Amino acid sequence: MAPRSRHGSSLSATTRLQVRRAGGELATTATRRIEERYGWYADLTARQRSWVAQVAQAGISGFIEWVDGHGRQDPRTTFAAAPRELTRAITLAQTLELSRTVIEVVDAAVEDLATAGDVPALREAVLRYSTEVAFGAAQVYATAAEQRGAWDARLESLVIDAVMRGEMDDSLLTRAAALGWDDVHDVVVIVGESPHVGDPTTEPAEAAAALHRAAARLDHPALAGVQGGRLVAVLGGVADPARRTATLAGLFGPGPLVHGTLVEDLVEGAISAAAAVAGHDAAHGWAGCPRPVAADDLLAERTLVGDELARASLVARIHQPLLAHPALLQTARTYLDSSAGLEGTARELIVHVNTVRYRLRRIAEITGYEITDPHDAFTVRVALTLGTILEGSSKDPA
Repeated sequence: MAPRSRHGSSLSATTRLQVRRAGGELATTATRRIEERYGWYADLTARQRSWVAQVAQAGISGFIEWVDGHGRQDPRTTFAAAPRELTRAITLAQTLELSRTVIEVVDAAVEDLATAGDVPALREAVLRYSTEVAFGAAQVYATAAEQRGAWDARLESLVIDAVMRGEMDDSLLTRAAALGWDDVHDVVVIVGESPHVGDPTTEPAEAAAALHRAAARLDHPALAGVQGGRLVAVLGGVADPARRTATLAGLFGPGPLVHGTLVEDLVEGAISAAAAVAGHDAAHGWAGCPRPVAADDLLAERTLVGDELARASLVARIHQPLLAHPALLQTARTYLDSSAGLEGTARELIVHVNTVRYRLRRIAEITGYEITDPHDAFTVRVALTLGTILEGSSKDPA
């Protein structure tokens, strides 16, 4: 009686010998068929194609050992023949196509390899082996995805930290490229409170994962992470930062939610990050602060907490342009210092009230701030005060 192989079917010694002898030819046929059948195979590098050939050959040799009954080959380890990088080169679906082709080649040769009485048993062996290989492939990809996820999370944390500290060098750009950020433009940084701060049942990692999922649905490359109590998101491909931040607002915890300036790429991401962090720190100073809010709408508050970038921006946007228009500068200062509004300003300047209205419109056109709005008025007042102080200090003798 023929010995029972590991898969439980009786195969004669003759059949098992013929399967072993046909191994090389079967592997060659399987590799050739893969080359002919799948367009994705041609897109692989020579090295990656060699990995695929290794897997095909391992599938054949694994089947031979399996039916031979020696117990040395677990079908689920077939893909151990290829480097782990293969899971990045081809998808699980492509891997299963590869496996199916190998099995088809073996199945087509069953009648030539088996004795007449062994044909059903050998077909059953092929079927069972293919099932085990499919499970093995799924396990390999699941493990690779888990390991890659852990590695990507560490890599992502490094890149976010570099963006926040303004230390994006070539090595970190290379790491960012590994996360899909090699050609991403129109970048904005969003800073808000992490949901886990007020809800101990929420894990920080889940807050970042939720942002990733939402950004993917919106077709934005994203980096996300929790730093202390803050949830930070770096988004690429953004056309309208305010609108996009509003879309994602529900994923952040309560409190201020600030988006930085829109910048060209990840290298300039530190500019957006610095503005967003400073804005988040200073937003509590504006009682009616909207949510979300642009960091540029918090220039006065940011200046008061020591943000040098905000201070320079305020002077450049408001004080310096008005210096070129003395009448407008005088009108702005008088209006801000007067409690009587338009009429009081007109009396103070000895002009018609319509002239004051015209000048206020010109101030808004030049600076972007309407000093009839309380918060804009506060911002302009801080800018003019700061500009005057700096102007005066520059005139002091050395």
